[in-house]
Amino acid sequence: MSTPPSSSLSLRAGMAALLLALGAGMPAYALPGGGRTPQSIIDAQSDTPPQVRGVDVEEHLGELVALESRFTDALGKPVQLRDVLPRTRPVLLTLVYYNCPLLCNLVINEQIRNMRELGLELGKDYEAVTVSIDPKDTPAQSLERRRRHLQSMGLPETAPWHFLTGTEDNIRLLADAVGFKYSYDASTQQYVHPAVVMVLTPEGSISRYLYGTSFRVQDMKLALVEAAGGRVGTSLDRVILTCFKYDTATRRYGFYIFGFLRIGSLMVFAALATMLAYYWRRELKKGAAA
Repeated sequence: MSTPPSSSLSLRAGMAALLLALGAGMPAYALPGGGRTPQSIIDAQSDTPPQVRGVDVEEHLGELVALESRFTDALGKPVQLRDVLPRTRPVLLTLVYYNCPLLCNLVINEQIRNMRELGLELGKDYEAVTVSIDPKDTPAQSLERRRRHLQSMGLPETAPWHFLTGTEDNIRLLADAVGFKYSYDASTQQYVHPAVVMVLTPEGSISRYLYGTSFRVQDMKLALVEAAGGRVGTSLDRVILTCFKYDTATRRYGFYIFGFLRIGSLMVFAALATMLAYYWRRELKKGAAA
């Protein structure tokens, strides 16, 4: 005997309700796909363009840069990175590429502006190294960029600002050592990279990262004084460094109250010691006169 149409519809509705109830009671990992959103959907919903993902700076503070990495200097001479580090002065390290349409020029121009206003002398207090991340860049381009930037600062061509080019393997070796994550966008034939200037100690370890295309001269100066262990700059710079501390949240040097109190305590102690010495010598003179 056939089932009436109304009974068939009721049966189907009941089975659908039962399956829905069972599905709701099952854990996510038991459902088709394990309850995980496919990566393609996540990528499609992301606001970040695919070529920008993974571009970042992973700070490696206190770690040595890849001293063994090999490059070519502006005169076409093969060098290791260790050969161009001064070992007695801190270093400003930048990773750029010469055909960059905008960002690299902003970073270098801001670096030059700060270098002009530092009150420190390139070659005496610190040095600079700029490495191209594009293996197609040439020593001739390095020479032209180096000459142009030094002229803009009114410095001779012998000033120690090294411009280096190299192979993909050596560039990646250095970039990985400093945590500089970049990528190549084939559609635009451009590199996507962060904007950062790194400060190295004289021994070649990473001391500080200065981010963006606009940073304070005070931050760069304090970073260099800090990287050199107080061996560059004036006595006042070293005192200021004691009263300022790098804030990882703001990525700037900020006022450090405990450093200020420490300096204040030392000044009060020195004043008291001077006053006591004065009265002690006066009493000695009185005793000698009597």
